[in-house]
Amino acid sequence: MTELFKMFTIDVEEAAKISQMENEPHHHDFEELLIGKSGYLEHFIDFKSQLIEAPFVSFIAQGKTHRVKPLPKDGKCDIWAIRFKREFIAETVFQLYSSYHEKANISLKTDDCFGRLDSICKIMEQEYLQPSPDLSIIRQLLSSLFTIIESDRKKLSLNNDESTKIQSLTFRNFLKLLEEHYREAKDVNFYAEKLFMTTRNLNLICQDIFHQSVSEIIEIRKLTEAKSLLISTDKTVAEIGYELGFREKTYFTHAFKKKTGFTPTEYKKEMAKIIS
Repeated sequence: MTELFKMFTIDVEEAAKISQMENEPHHHDFEELLIGKSGYLEHFIDFKSQLIEAPFVSFIAQGKTHRVKPLPKDGKCDIWAIRFKREFIAETVFQLYSSYHEKANISLKTDDCFGRLDSICKIMEQEYLQPSPDLSIIRQLLSSLFTIIESDRKKLSLNNDESTKIQSLTFRNFLKLLEEHYREAKDVNFYAEKLFMTTRNLNLICQDIFHQSVSEIIEIRKLTEAKSLLISTDKTVAEIGYELGFREKTYFTHAFKKKTGFTPTEYKKEMAKIIS
């Protein structure tokens, strides 16, 4: 996906098309949020398959292997599909991984809370379909969606397994620390000491949940922010690199290109074309 943000609906006709397509387990280079208003979702993720009935929410993290098959119920299928790049809401997306670790699908109640989700999606779609949509409005609405979903998820007391709770809590605390210090030149030892654990155990938890080492997550967070700043500000490449703890512009450029395939300048130009 080249766009920063994309949304569409899956109705009965679209569900029929998907069911006829070759649909092997795969992974994406974007995040995906599915909000089901009617119908079913047959979802293979985390190496197990689950059939969930609307209303539901399903979040699929970037790089996670999965397969979805939307199905009608009583002749109805209505699912919001929202896709976005990690850098679109850089300050929020990392927090999602611990919440949805081993619990990608959440069954909800047909109540006021779900009604609010649907209303926000409709407003978001209205802005998205404008000739020149304001991405800052869409970004705020998307963040609000996740805030409401997270509130409802906590009420359902999901992830009851004690070991999963501890892992998720540790990872969440690591991400909170990361949000406070990712602009600084802090290494794995700093975060492990702050969490009163060994670097090995912290790496094991991060590998299990995020499938990346601590140092890789630190770099990803820096570069995700770099992408966001390149898109949303007029700061120079050198200013952004320095702000994110890269003391040398050449090292920042090298790290950025290694992860994205573009230099920061090339990325800024490409995104300007897409947004315009």
